[in-house]
Amino acid sequence: MIVISAPRPVHVLVALGLFLLGALSPLLAATHPGQAELVREVARDTGKSPQALNALLDGAKMQQSILDAISRPAEGKPWKDYRPIFLTDKRIDDGIAFYRDHRALLERIGRQYGVAPAYIVAIVGVETSYGRNTGKYKVLDALVTLGLHYPPRAKFFREQLKELLEMPDNHLAGPLDTLTGSYAGAQGWGQFMPTSIRDFAVDADQDGRIDLQGSLPDIFASVANYFAKHGWVNGGPVAARAQPDAGARVLAVKDATPQWPLEQLEAWGYAPLQALDPGQPTSLQVLEGPAGPEYWFTFQNFYVITRYNRSPLYAMAVHQLAQAIITGVAAADVAR
Repeated sequence: MIVISAPRPVHVLVALGLFLLGALSPLLAATHPGQAELVREVARDTGKSPQALNALLDGAKMQQSILDAISRPAEGKPWKDYRPIFLTDKRIDDGIAFYRDHRALLERIGRQYGVAPAYIVAIVGVETSYGRNTGKYKVLDALVTLGLHYPPRAKFFREQLKELLEMPDNHLAGPLDTLTGSYAGAQGWGQFMPTSIRDFAVDADQDGRIDLQGSLPDIFASVANYFAKHGWVNGGPVAARAQPDAGARVLAVKDATPQWPLEQLEAWGYAPLQALDPGQPTSLQVLEGPAGPEYWFTFQNFYVITRYNRSPLYAMAVHQLAQAIITGVAAADVAR
């Protein structure tokens, strides 16, 4: 038997159509995969307008050049090729001049946080050539690309994108959709990710906002605070050369965490080339230098630098640049 249903009233059909459109609109409107869910989370956590959040994300572009850049980081190079990128005569000379130009501020902040000022300078030197190159990518584009279009690192970068969208206006150097930075979404002279801005950035000039692009007190204090909060030891060693003997024990070292007293490494066949505390907690890094393997004892402060960037190559570049700056500033003081 064929049953013919009675036609529904027009107002019922209109209401049903509006309901379905409302239910589907977040999916239909989403410019990026996962956008609708992200907007719901941020709106729930902050009370921000979903329409405004969608407008921001709709304006962000997935950029293939960002995906290409993250697939070939400089940290993939051997030390013999990585070091010349950052330890140039120009970068050292510029670092010496930068330290001397801002010495009073750097040394005041260094005392406040218990962090050697030359390492603050070396961070901004390695990251952005002392503020000259803070990045050309829109931060929103970078984090949308990596957080919503790059499955291998989506968890980390989606967290960064969510934090950016939730960040108070006074923690940003400008309107969110105008911020520029690295291909990974890092901002400012010290290249802070959004969660690092949240956790470690400092309003050192006390003007009511954190400006990692234009305020040297905020920039220096934020880097120093990052180091201090990760356990920097004021006056402690960073790295020192080691000489292995022919029968030195081969060690499997996962990261830069100090895990043996120095005397244990000596017992295993690694001799220090300078006087060091034999009880000092130590790790060992082997880097591919231009003349063959380089063996380095590394300490707590080296580990702290790897909290900024996990690569031991990066940490060694920061350390060696800082040491070159210290030497250059001391020589300039003598010559003055």
